[in-house]
Amino acid sequence: MPSIPFTKMCGSGNDFIVIDNREDRLGGMDPSGFARKVCRRRMSVGADGLILLENDPDADFCWRFFNSDGSVAEMCGNGARCAARFAYLEGIAGATMRFRTLAGFVSATVNGDGIRIRMTDPQRLQLSRTLPLEGRNRTVHLVNTGVPHAVLFVSDPEAVDVVGLGRQIRWHEMFAPEGVNANFVFVDPEGGLVIRTYERGVEDETLACGTGCVAAAVVSAALEKAVSPITLRVRSGGDIQVAFDRNGPAVSNVFLSGDARIVSAGRMEEDSWRYGG
Repeated sequence: MPSIPFTKMCGSGNDFIVIDNREDRLGGMDPSGFARKVCRRRMSVGADGLILLENDPDADFCWRFFNSDGSVAEMCGNGARCAARFAYLEGIAGATMRFRTLAGFVSATVNGDGIRIRMTDPQRLQLSRTLPLEGRNRTVHLVNTGVPHAVLFVSDPEAVDVVGLGRQIRWHEMFAPEGVNANFVFVDPEGGLVIRTYERGVEDETLACGTGCVAAAVVSAALEKAVSPITLRVRSGGDIQVAFDRNGPAVSNVFLSGDARIVSAGRMEEDSWRYGG
């Protein structure tokens, strides 16, 4: 099979393999299995996820997004910024664009490596739910920002066992069968939020999570802990900004802003996906 052109991109610490698949570069391969193989670190290109840009009759393009374990994700905020910059640089879309995701249509504006995307409106906000965990009850706040998120506030983000505790929350029976992403949030008294996220599908802590930042911001505003626009410091050390309109419990016009960087571009040979997985 011919080699496949790809671009490796990074959005605030989340890294992705991006492929223009409008002409079926994958040649009919199962994209889930392909994602699982090429996203393996050290064994292949390595990434948190795979993004395929494809044709859409009602938008500049549609995307298919796969986590590194091959599972499908409805939405990914950092990935959406990367897809938008890629589409602009490749001439697929202009500096202002609209594309389809499983969570709905997303619009984006490209300004150099700074990308601003309009997210779908958050759904199913639930505050102060009790979660039995490790022999004690924990307070969690739930919201769907394209994918489901649980938000827990912590006093010291460095002391949290993000992988151990995050994995228990992600697989907790309360969130079965689809599971949930777990976000641990510290409200900085000097302003803004600090966030660490355990992501389902990656099954590990990631250096950033765009939809998790939106979830943390929306919950924080609902609890009167922060006011839009909100800046969040992610694990990579970078900042993501979330802005929205709020009318009581209802949140709309959600915008996510941050960087989307080109790391490398090249061609994947068949050995990238031929072995294992």
